[in-house]
Amino acid sequence: MVYPDDIKQYIESGLVCDHVEVVGDGHHFEATIVSALFEGKTRVAQHQLVYRALGDRMREEIHALSMRTLTPEQWADCEQG
Repeated sequence: MVYPDDIKQYIESGLVCDHVEVVGDGHHFEATIVSALFEGKTRVAQHQLVYRALGDRMREEIHALSMRTLTPEQWADCEQG
């Protein structure tokens, strides 16, 4: 069984992040990922970076992952507002 902390660690080990938060029940997960690498990229390209960091785990271990990807500036705006 995969736990939210496992997914958080997978993402952080494969992608330079300012903040990663993952919640879930072992089957369905939701992640908030903040990275400067997302600057200037489309949402699809941002998600592709995360999928690349997760690698084969997306097929083998993680069955449902919903993600919210933000730049540090977007994250700061969310925190203030």
